[in-house]
Amino acid sequence: MNNAVAGFSKLSKKEKINWIADSYFSTPDEAHKIIRNYWNSDEKLQQLHDEFIENTITNLYIPLGVAPNFLINGKYKTIPMAIEESSVVAAASKSAKYWSTRGGFKATVINTEKIGQVHFTFNGDAQKLQSFFDGIKPVFFSDTQSITKNMQQRGGGILEIHLKDKRNLLENYFQLHATFETKDSMGANFINSCLEQFATTLKNEFQNSDLFSDNENINIIMSILSNYVPNCVVRAEVSCPVEDLTEKQITNPQDFAQRFVQAVQIAEVEPFRAVTHNKGIMNGVDAVILSTGNDFRAVEAGVHAYASRNGQYASLSHAKVEDGLFTFWLEIPLALGTVGGLTSLHPLVKLCLEILENPSAEELMQIVAVAGLAQNFAALRSLTTTGIQEGHMKMHLNNIINQLEANEEERLLIKSHFKKNTISHSAVVDFIENLRK
Repeated sequence: MNNAVAGFSKLSKKEKINWIADSYFSTPDEAHKIIRNYWNSDEKLQQLHDEFIENTITNLYIPLGVAPNFLINGKYKTIPMAIEESSVVAAASKSAKYWSTRGGFKATVINTEKIGQVHFTFNGDAQKLQSFFDGIKPVFFSDTQSITKNMQQRGGGILEIHLKDKRNLLENYFQLHATFETKDSMGANFINSCLEQFATTLKNEFQNSDLFSDNENINIIMSILSNYVPNCVVRAEVSCPVEDLTEKQITNPQDFAQRFVQAVQIAEVEPFRAVTHNKGIMNGVDAVILSTGNDFRAVEAGVHAYASRNGQYASLSHAKVEDGLFTFWLEIPLALGTVGGLTSLHPLVKLCLEILENPSAEELMQIVAVAGLAQNFAALRSLTTTGIQEGHMKMHLNNIINQLEANEEERLLIKSHFKKNTISHSAVVDFIENLRK
């Protein structure tokens, strides 16, 4: 296939699938079969999924698991996690159980401020522009009243608007930098609607102003929220006396605590390690965000920007031992919602939120941060004791067995053999080939 297709979006779902199957597969009937196998048998439910995005042909399943026994601020939670990677849910569950007997997780929302900007250029006197902005600032609030009315009734709305001179970065570049409180909604549509009205107000007021000469003008470039929310931050932490860290794999808690703190310190100063370290945190964070219908790409972008806020990419989590007390914590920016979007449309998202007892946005922030911290603790505990591969490869063994299409008898023999032997893909292949001989 090396030709463009015209009018693809106007084709019916059946026609789109036919085109895909005929254009890219040597066995179109097999492609059709795979695509249909993942349709929901409930036609109304399938139509709902079809309309979430454009050009839908089928559904891509991601396993939805649960991690129980999370003691968060004195209350037990079972956390839903949607993820394709083996060992993540198991690791989170293991951390939850471990810390449930050591005081549990503490989580605190530090702030919930979100940000949006109107980007524009102005070729004129910056002091005049500032005076102009100061004069019309109330108009931005009054012109958006129809947009903000419902949000204000829920305790949210526009917090502040600033004019920012960014000419040190780009020629004639300025911004309207606005902050928002959106309560239980993520607020993207609300923020963007406000920003577009700000842009309209700015342009209209500028045209009606007599402060500027004919040579001075404003050019609106774009109006858009920011997914970098350094003032929408939640903290999660665990702590206990060092001697209480003892368990089966931790027979010397003082040595473990020292190695654990050093492992975190390495991620604080070494970007190559920090990226993988933070990826582990995001294994937990993204899995909960996806299961609750939130935008994990937005969170990922904002979190990694936050990890670089001091000029070098660094660890999101931190650890210390002081006066015999081990403390492990993280602070991450999370702009989440529990109303609007998929949260009210996707049946499984609604189910996941019910499992979490229908949390507010702030409560969900706490749960997500705790999941990230639990995942990070599990990874660091493995790295500083038995090594990461022992547990991960045990969980990955099922994937290898499935790839090799092992029958039930072969499965039992493979699992029994690799309880005492090192797991690798080649080792499993060799073992099953010998079995089949």
